[in-house]
Amino acid sequence: MGKSFKIELSLERFEQLEELPDQVQNLFKAAVEARESAYAPYSNFHVGAALLLANGEIIKGNNQENAAYPSGLCAERTAVYYAGANYPDVEILMMAISAKAKSKDTPVPIPPCGACRQALAEYEVKQEKPIAVYFRGGSGAILKSDSVENLLPLLFTQKFL
Repeated sequence: MGKSFKIELSLERFEQLEELPDQVQNLFKAAVEARESAYAPYSNFHVGAALLLANGEIIKGNNQENAAYPSGLCAERTAVYYAGANYPDVEILMMAISAKAKSKDTPVPIPPCGACRQALAEYEVKQEKPIAVYFRGGSGAILKSDSVENLLPLLFTQKFL
């Protein structure tokens, strides 16, 4: 019989945006701005993401839907792929994500989906430094993970290829 093991993750919880450092509050403002211009006519679920790069640049992304559903792209991947294309050698320090249903309040922290976690993990592994991830619904508490790996234990990386 195999031996079981436990995987744990650790998150910080902030009840209000004002509890966060100014730099993170500004990143959330950028994520909300991005969320407001998301193109989500099918799900009516708007997501904005903002990355802070080591050079001080803030990169924004939002979800982009398509009538051919698999052709859309999440906010987190929109932002990280833009950063990778335009700033390939600049580290990503942190990401803020804001998600909100158009027709109702979403007062709970909404984490990135699995596909976005995997895409973010690729950049974290590439830069050999963790990316802090903050996430929030349309209102309410904010959760912080010190790394993407914390949100996606047992990463699939190039070492398996």
